[in-house]
Amino acid sequence: MRSFFLTVIVLAVLVSCTNKQETISSKITPKIDSLFATEKDFSGVVLVADKGKPIYHKAFGYQDFDTKEPMDTSSIFELASVSKQFTAMVIMLLHERGHIKYYDSQLEKYVPQLPYKDITVRHLLTHTSGLPDYQQVMDEHWDKTKVAGNLECLDMLIKYAPPKHFEPGEKYEYSNTGYLLLVSVAQRMTGMDFVSLSKTEIFVPLKMTSTDIRSQEDKARLHNMAWGYVWVPERNAYVRADSLLESAYNIWLGRRLGPGRVSSCSSDLLKWDQALYKHKIVSDSTLSEAFSPMKLNSGELSNYGFGWMLEDDPKLGRVVRHSGDNPGYRTHIIRYIDANRTIILLCNNAHPKFKELLKGVESIVNF
Repeated sequence: MRSFFLTVIVLAVLVSCTNKQETISSKITPKIDSLFATEKDFSGVVLVADKGKPIYHKAFGYQDFDTKEPMDTSSIFELASVSKQFTAMVIMLLHERGHIKYYDSQLEKYVPQLPYKDITVRHLLTHTSGLPDYQQVMDEHWDKTKVAGNLECLDMLIKYAPPKHFEPGEKYEYSNTGYLLLVSVAQRMTGMDFVSLSKTEIFVPLKMTSTDIRSQEDKARLHNMAWGYVWVPERNAYVRADSLLESAYNIWLGRRLGPGRVSSCSSDLLKWDQALYKHKIVSDSTLSEAFSPMKLNSGELSNYGFGWMLEDDPKLGRVVRHSGDNPGYRTHIIRYIDANRTIILLCNNAHPKFKELLKGVESIVNF
């Protein structure tokens, strides 16, 4: 009898939650539809979830502007810098297992001949290392007929050794170089290729079946790849970004890992979002460090955790988020942690009003 009543109570709670989500969905759907109706050329996918359940999930535009293949909610996008949260998670896993210490300042043991001292793993995770931009060095000195990966990028950084921008921990400055180095740290400590490491430790366990770190050839074999396009006024058309000279760095830096290169779909990102609540990858105490600000040398706080920008919303509480920006792509994920509400916005035509549309969705969802 007790078991019967418990079952009834559980079912009642589930029905109540479903009814609430349906009510929220009916409230926000016409508003978000209206918002995107104002920008008919937007191409991408919008997903809003409450308690892990999608309450708005729609696709707009084309995954291929040349063939006019329509966008689908399962289409796969380059995530650009949204990838950093996965790089950070690999490091957190290794820290939890005792392989890496956040305050280990001997980075030269992971990257021999590194000409920058007193930088810790935590400095790399929080963009407080002061490291120079590896891409600038590569742009100036690399032979663009060759495709570079992390090893080549770091070799060039060591060879030309531009000065640090500031002393480690002095301030926050967004650094792709730091996340490039984190991959070297992970590979040195595990002896595994970082692509395999990401699959084994994150993508496969979470059943993120559309998520991977893909080469250009891998992406070309996908039937649902949302290719990045940019508007070219001279042609009066959207043009594949990877065919343009100004986007060529994505080709000759095509094997680098850490700052970007994860490709995924909106549903997989929601799996990732919900897995963080259920501590499927790391413990709550380990995860809490990812959502904690970095204390600078001055004692001031920098509101960037481990692969996440940190905020507080007056209505919904703690918020973590990250943006991504690659030629043709704009991406963003927002997690209202205390409210368990999620916004995922993926765009493949570098829409000029991406930020305004994102703010519009936020204002609708933040009720």
